[in-house]
Amino acid sequence: MTLDLPLIWALIIAFAVFAYVVMDGFDLGIGILFVHHEDGPARDTAMNSIAPIWDGNETWLVLGGGALMAAFPLAYAVILSALYAPLTAMLLALIFRGVAFEFRWRDARHRSFWDMAFTGGSLVAAFAQGVVLGALLQGIAVEGRHYAGGWWDWLSPFSLLCGVSLVVGYGALGASWLVMKTEGALQKAARRHATWLGGGTVICIGLVSLATPFLQASYFQRWFHWPGLLFTVPVPLLVAVLTAAFFMSLKRGAERAPFLLLLGLFLLCFAGLGISMFPYIVPETITIWQAAAPASSLAFVLVGAAVLIPVILIYTGYAYWVFRGKVGTEGYHG
Repeated sequence: MTLDLPLIWALIIAFAVFAYVVMDGFDLGIGILFVHHEDGPARDTAMNSIAPIWDGNETWLVLGGGALMAAFPLAYAVILSALYAPLTAMLLALIFRGVAFEFRWRDARHRSFWDMAFTGGSLVAAFAQGVVLGALLQGIAVEGRHYAGGWWDWLSPFSLLCGVSLVVGYGALGASWLVMKTEGALQKAARRHATWLGGGTVICIGLVSLATPFLQASYFQRWFHWPGLLFTVPVPLLVAVLTAAFFMSLKRGAERAPFLLLLGLFLLCFAGLGISMFPYIVPETITIWQAAAPASSLAFVLVGAAVLIPVILIYTGYAYWVFRGKVGTEGYHG
Protein backbone atom coordinates (compact mmCIF):
# COMPACT_ATOMS: atom_id res chain seq x y z
CA MET A 1 0.00 0.00 0.00
CA THR A 2 1.45 3.35 -1.09
CA LEU A 3 1.07 6.27 1.27
CA ASP A 4 -0.55 9.40 -0.13
CA LEU A 5 2.19 11.71 1.12
CA PRO A 6 0.67 14.99 -0.17
CA LEU A 7 -2.60 14.20 1.61
CA ILE A 8 -0.72 13.30 4.82
CA TRP A 9 1.17 16.59 4.67
CA ALA A 10 -2.01 18.52 3.98
CA LEU A 11 -3.51 17.01 7.14
CA ILE A 12 -0.36 17.84 9.14
CA ILE A 13 -0.47 21.46 8.02
CA ALA A 14 -4.22 21.65 8.72
CA PHE A 15 -3.55 20.32 12.23
CA ALA A 16 -0.75 22.85 12.80
CA VAL A 17 -2.90 25.75 11.60
CA PHE A 18 -5.81 24.72 13.80
CA ALA A 19 -3.50 24.23 16.80
CA TYR A 20 -2.17 27.75 16.22
CA VAL A 21 -5.66 29.25 15.91
CA VAL A 22 -6.74 27.54 19.13
CA MET A 23 -3.63 28.23 21.22
CA ASP A 24 -2.47 31.59 19.97
CA GLY A 25 -6.05 32.70 19.34
CA PHE A 26 -6.94 33.07 23.00
CA ASP A 27 -3.72 34.88 23.92
CA LEU A 28 -4.23 37.26 20.99
CA GLY A 29 -7.72 37.69 22.41
CA ILE A 30 -6.21 38.59 25.78
CA GLY A 31 -4.23 41.29 24.00
CA ILE A 32 -7.24 42.58 22.07
CA LEU A 33 -9.16 43.07 25.34
CA PHE A 34 -6.14 44.16 27.38
CA VAL A 35 -6.70 47.92 27.49
CA HIS A 36 -10.37 47.37 28.35
CA HIS A 37 -9.28 46.05 31.75
CA GLU A 38 -8.58 48.45 34.60
CA ASP A 39 -4.92 49.44 34.80
CA GLY A 40 -3.07 47.67 37.59
CA PRO A 41 -3.73 44.21 39.05
CA ALA A 42 -6.43 43.34 36.49
CA ARG A 43 -4.04 43.78 33.57
CA ASP A 44 -1.22 42.04 35.42
CA THR A 45 -3.46 39.05 36.12
CA ALA A 46 -4.65 38.87 32.51
CA MET A 47 -1.06 38.89 31.28
CA ASN A 48 0.08 36.36 33.87
CA SER A 49 -2.60 33.96 32.64
CA ILE A 50 -0.71 33.58 29.35
CA ALA A 51 2.87 34.52 30.36
CA PRO A 52 4.18 30.93 30.69
CA ILE A 53 2.68 29.68 27.40
CA TRP A 54 2.24 32.50 24.88
CA ASP A 55 5.55 32.14 23.06
CA GLY A 56 5.21 28.35 22.90
CA ASN A 57 1.79 28.76 21.30
CA GLU A 58 3.40 30.45 18.30
CA THR A 59 5.47 27.32 17.63
CA TRP A 60 2.53 26.04 15.60
CA LEU A 61 2.69 29.05 13.28
CA VAL A 62 6.35 28.36 12.57
CA LEU A 63 5.60 24.67 12.03
CA GLY A 64 2.72 25.40 9.65
CA GLY A 65 4.72 27.92 7.60
CA GLY A 66 7.80 25.72 7.47
CA ALA A 67 5.78 22.67 6.50
CA LEU A 68 4.04 24.60 3.72
CA MET A 69 7.40 25.64 2.28
CA ALA A 70 8.89 22.13 2.53
CA ALA A 71 5.89 20.07 1.44
CA PHE A 72 4.10 22.40 -0.99
CA PRO A 73 6.70 24.83 -2.38
CA LEU A 74 4.52 25.87 -5.33
CA ALA A 75 1.63 26.85 -3.04
CA TYR A 76 4.07 28.59 -0.69
CA ALA A 77 5.45 30.72 -3.55
CA VAL A 78 2.03 31.62 -4.93
CA ILE A 79 0.38 32.36 -1.58
CA LEU A 80 3.23 34.50 -0.28
CA SER A 81 3.41 36.45 -3.53
CA ALA A 82 -0.34 37.14 -3.42
CA LEU A 83 -0.58 37.89 0.32
CA TYR A 84 2.74 39.57 0.97
CA ALA A 85 1.24 42.72 2.49
CA PRO A 86 -1.12 41.18 5.10
CA LEU A 87 1.40 38.47 6.01
CA THR A 88 4.10 41.09 6.56
CA ALA A 89 1.69 43.14 8.67
CA MET A 90 0.90 40.04 10.75
CA LEU A 91 4.55 39.19 11.38
CA LEU A 92 5.48 42.78 12.29
CA ALA A 93 2.49 42.97 14.64
CA LEU A 94 3.49 39.71 16.35
CA ILE A 95 7.03 41.04 16.82
CA PHE A 96 5.80 44.37 18.20
CA ARG A 97 3.38 42.51 20.48
CA GLY A 98 6.18 40.33 21.82
CA VAL A 99 8.38 43.34 22.52
CA ALA A 100 5.51 45.07 24.33
CA PHE A 101 4.85 41.93 26.37
CA GLU A 102 8.36 41.98 27.81
CA PHE A 103 8.95 45.73 28.04
CA ARG A 104 5.83 46.52 30.05
CA TRP A 105 7.41 44.70 33.00
CA ARG A 106 10.80 46.35 32.65
CA ASP A 107 9.87 49.89 31.63
CA ALA A 108 7.33 50.90 34.26
CA ARG A 109 7.53 54.60 33.33
CA HIS A 110 6.06 53.87 29.90
CA ARG A 111 3.82 50.97 30.84
CA SER A 112 0.70 52.63 29.43
CA PHE A 113 2.42 52.89 26.02
CA TRP A 114 3.46 49.23 26.09
CA ASP A 115 -0.05 48.22 27.11
CA MET A 116 -1.43 50.02 24.06
CA ALA A 117 1.27 48.42 21.92
CA PHE A 118 0.34 44.99 23.24
CA THR A 119 -3.29 45.57 22.29
CA GLY A 120 -2.40 47.14 18.94
CA GLY A 121 -0.08 44.31 17.97
CA SER A 122 -2.66 41.70 18.95
CA LEU A 123 -5.41 43.49 17.05
CA VAL A 124 -3.39 43.92 13.85
CA ALA A 125 -2.09 40.33 13.94
CA ALA A 126 -5.59 38.88 14.39
CA PHE A 127 -7.09 41.12 11.70
CA ALA A 128 -4.29 40.29 9.24
CA GLN A 129 -4.79 36.56 9.78
CA GLY A 130 -8.47 36.91 8.99
CA VAL A 131 -7.70 38.95 5.87
CA VAL A 132 -5.27 36.24 4.70
CA LEU A 133 -7.95 33.59 5.17
CA GLY A 134 -10.55 35.64 3.31
CA ALA A 135 -8.18 36.44 0.45
CA LEU A 136 -7.25 32.77 0.10
CA LEU A 137 -10.89 31.68 0.06
CA GLN A 138 -11.92 34.23 -2.54
CA GLY A 139 -9.23 32.92 -4.88
CA ILE A 140 -5.77 33.82 -6.12
CA ALA A 141 -5.02 34.55 -9.76
CA VAL A 142 -2.50 32.03 -11.11
CA GLU A 143 -1.03 31.63 -14.59
CA GLY A 144 1.15 28.60 -15.11
CA ARG A 145 3.09 28.34 -11.86
CA HIS A 146 3.13 32.01 -10.91
CA TYR A 147 0.93 34.55 -9.18
CA ALA A 148 -0.79 36.64 -11.84
CA GLY A 149 -2.68 39.18 -9.75
CA GLY A 150 -1.95 42.66 -8.45
CA TRP A 151 -0.67 44.12 -5.18
CA TRP A 152 -4.17 44.88 -3.83
CA ASP A 153 -6.05 41.77 -4.97
CA TRP A 154 -6.18 40.51 -1.38
CA LEU A 155 -8.25 43.52 -0.31
CA SER A 156 -12.00 42.99 -0.69
CA PRO A 157 -15.19 43.30 1.39
CA PHE A 158 -15.05 39.56 2.06
CA SER A 159 -11.44 39.57 3.26
CA LEU A 160 -12.20 42.55 5.52
CA LEU A 161 -15.24 40.69 6.89
CA CYS A 162 -13.02 37.71 7.67
CA GLY A 163 -10.51 40.02 9.37
CA VAL A 164 -13.16 41.56 11.63
CA SER A 165 -14.66 38.12 12.30
CA LEU A 166 -11.37 36.68 13.49
CA VAL A 167 -10.76 39.67 15.77
CA VAL A 168 -14.18 39.14 17.36
CA GLY A 169 -13.68 35.38 17.61
CA TYR A 170 -10.23 35.70 19.19
CA GLY A 171 -11.62 38.28 21.61
CA ALA A 172 -14.31 35.80 22.65
CA LEU A 173 -11.68 33.08 23.15
CA GLY A 174 -9.56 35.44 25.26
CA ALA A 175 -12.52 36.45 27.42
CA SER A 176 -13.52 32.80 27.92
CA TRP A 177 -9.93 31.96 28.87
CA LEU A 178 -10.04 34.64 31.57
CA VAL A 179 -13.36 33.26 32.83
CA MET A 180 -11.57 29.96 33.32
CA LYS A 181 -8.30 31.31 34.74
CA THR A 182 -9.29 34.24 36.97
CA GLU A 183 -11.58 35.13 39.86
CA GLY A 184 -13.41 38.10 41.28
CA ALA A 185 -13.99 41.35 39.42
CA LEU A 186 -11.78 40.38 36.47
CA GLN A 187 -13.67 37.13 35.95
CA LYS A 188 -16.97 38.99 36.16
CA ALA A 189 -15.82 41.48 33.51
CA ALA A 190 -14.49 38.64 31.36
CA ARG A 191 -17.86 36.90 31.56
CA ARG A 192 -19.55 40.06 30.23
CA HIS A 193 -17.00 40.32 27.43
CA ALA A 194 -17.44 36.63 26.58
CA THR A 195 -21.21 37.08 26.34
CA TRP A 196 -21.27 39.91 23.83
CA LEU A 197 -18.18 38.78 21.93
CA GLY A 198 -19.57 35.26 21.78
CA GLY A 199 -22.75 36.67 20.27
CA GLY A 200 -20.67 38.68 17.82
CA THR A 201 -18.70 35.55 16.90
CA VAL A 202 -21.88 33.65 16.05
CA ILE A 203 -23.11 36.55 13.91
CA CYS A 204 -19.77 36.69 12.09
CA ILE A 205 -19.84 32.93 11.52
CA GLY A 206 -23.26 33.34 9.96
CA LEU A 207 -22.18 36.22 7.70
CA VAL A 208 -19.02 34.48 6.50
CA SER A 209 -20.91 31.20 5.97
CA LEU A 210 -23.57 32.97 3.90
CA ALA A 211 -20.98 34.72 1.72
CA THR A 212 -18.53 31.84 1.19
CA PRO A 213 -20.64 29.60 -1.14
CA PHE A 214 -21.03 32.49 -3.57
CA LEU A 215 -17.28 33.17 -3.89
CA GLN A 216 -16.72 30.18 -6.16
CA ALA A 217 -19.20 28.00 -8.07
CA SER A 218 -17.45 24.92 -6.70
CA TYR A 219 -18.06 26.06 -3.11
CA PHE A 220 -21.78 26.26 -3.80
CA GLN A 221 -21.66 22.82 -5.41
CA ARG A 222 -19.90 21.25 -2.44
CA TRP A 223 -22.19 22.84 0.14
CA PHE A 224 -25.61 22.48 -1.47
CA HIS A 225 -25.53 19.46 -3.80
CA TRP A 226 -25.48 15.73 -3.15
CA PRO A 227 -23.38 14.04 -1.77
CA GLY A 228 -21.81 17.14 -0.19
CA LEU A 229 -25.00 17.71 1.79
CA LEU A 230 -24.12 14.65 3.89
CA PHE A 231 -21.18 16.62 5.30
CA THR A 232 -22.51 20.16 5.25
CA VAL A 233 -25.99 19.77 6.79
CA PRO A 234 -24.67 18.71 10.24
CA VAL A 235 -22.33 21.73 10.48
CA PRO A 236 -24.94 24.52 11.00
CA LEU A 237 -26.95 22.23 13.27
CA LEU A 238 -23.93 21.59 15.47
CA VAL A 239 -23.11 25.32 15.46
CA ALA A 240 -26.62 26.03 16.79
CA VAL A 241 -26.27 23.38 19.51
CA LEU A 242 -22.85 24.61 20.65
CA THR A 243 -24.01 28.24 20.59
CA ALA A 244 -26.96 27.46 22.86
CA ALA A 245 -24.72 25.46 25.18
CA PHE A 246 -22.16 28.29 25.27
CA PHE A 247 -24.63 30.93 26.44
CA MET A 248 -26.26 28.55 28.90
CA SER A 249 -22.86 27.75 30.42
CA LEU A 250 -22.09 31.45 30.86
CA LYS A 251 -25.48 32.06 32.42
CA ARG A 252 -25.14 29.27 34.98
CA GLY A 253 -21.63 30.43 35.98
CA ALA A 254 -19.56 27.64 34.47
CA GLU A 255 -15.84 28.36 34.17
CA ARG A 256 -14.31 25.80 31.79
CA ALA A 257 -17.30 25.02 29.57
CA PRO A 258 -17.51 28.40 27.73
CA PHE A 259 -13.91 28.14 26.55
CA LEU A 260 -14.25 24.51 25.46
CA LEU A 261 -17.53 25.18 23.65
CA LEU A 262 -15.97 28.09 21.76
CA LEU A 263 -13.15 25.79 20.71
CA GLY A 264 -15.84 23.47 19.38
CA LEU A 265 -17.28 26.33 17.32
CA PHE A 266 -13.85 27.10 15.88
CA LEU A 267 -13.40 23.42 15.02
CA LEU A 268 -16.70 23.41 13.13
CA CYS A 269 -15.67 26.53 11.22
CA PHE A 270 -12.38 24.85 10.37
CA ALA A 271 -14.28 21.78 9.14
CA GLY A 272 -16.42 24.02 6.96
CA LEU A 273 -13.27 25.59 5.55
CA GLY A 274 -11.94 22.15 4.69
CA ILE A 275 -15.20 21.18 2.99
CA SER A 276 -15.04 24.33 0.88
CA MET A 277 -11.39 24.03 -0.20
CA PHE A 278 -10.56 20.34 -0.51
CA PRO A 279 -8.76 19.12 -2.59
CA TYR A 280 -7.29 22.54 -3.45
CA ILE A 281 -4.55 24.24 -1.48
CA VAL A 282 -4.94 27.37 -3.61
CA PRO A 283 -8.69 27.35 -4.27
CA GLU A 284 -9.72 26.32 -7.77
CA THR A 285 -6.23 26.61 -9.25
CA ILE A 286 -3.73 24.33 -7.47
CA THR A 287 -4.54 21.02 -5.77
CA ILE A 288 -2.47 19.55 -2.97
CA TRP A 289 -1.02 16.99 -5.40
CA GLN A 290 -0.07 19.62 -7.97
CA ALA A 291 1.65 21.74 -5.33
CA ALA A 292 3.48 18.90 -3.60
CA ALA A 293 7.23 18.48 -3.48
CA PRO A 294 8.76 15.24 -4.85
CA ALA A 295 7.79 12.10 -2.95
CA SER A 296 11.37 11.58 -1.73
CA SER A 297 11.37 15.06 -0.17
CA LEU A 298 7.97 14.53 1.45
CA ALA A 299 9.11 11.23 2.91
CA PHE A 300 12.34 12.76 4.23
CA VAL A 301 10.68 15.67 6.03
CA LEU A 302 7.91 13.39 7.30
CA VAL A 303 10.53 11.55 9.39
CA GLY A 304 11.45 14.85 11.04
CA ALA A 305 7.79 15.74 11.60
CA ALA A 306 7.16 12.34 13.19
CA VAL A 307 9.76 13.24 15.83
CA LEU A 308 9.12 16.96 16.17
CA ILE A 309 5.32 17.05 16.46
CA PRO A 310 5.11 14.61 19.42
CA VAL A 311 7.85 16.60 21.19
CA ILE A 312 5.89 19.83 20.71
CA LEU A 313 2.69 18.17 21.92
CA ILE A 314 4.41 16.74 25.02
CA TYR A 315 6.03 20.07 25.87
CA THR A 316 2.78 21.96 25.31
CA GLY A 317 0.74 19.54 27.38
CA TYR A 318 3.31 19.64 30.18
CA ALA A 319 3.38 23.46 30.21
CA TYR A 320 -0.41 23.71 30.38
CA TRP A 321 -0.48 21.08 33.14
CA VAL A 322 2.19 22.79 35.26
CA PHE A 323 0.51 26.19 35.00
CA ARG A 324 -3.06 24.94 35.41
CA GLY A 325 -5.47 26.57 37.82
CA LYS A 326 -6.17 30.18 38.72
CA VAL A 327 -3.61 32.96 38.36
CA GLY A 328 -2.82 36.09 40.32
CA THR A 329 -0.87 39.31 39.86
CA GLU A 330 2.38 37.80 41.14
CA GLY A 331 4.57 35.25 39.46
CA TYR A 332 5.93 36.83 36.28
CA HIS A 333 8.46 39.61 36.00
CA GLY A 334 9.69 39.45 32.40
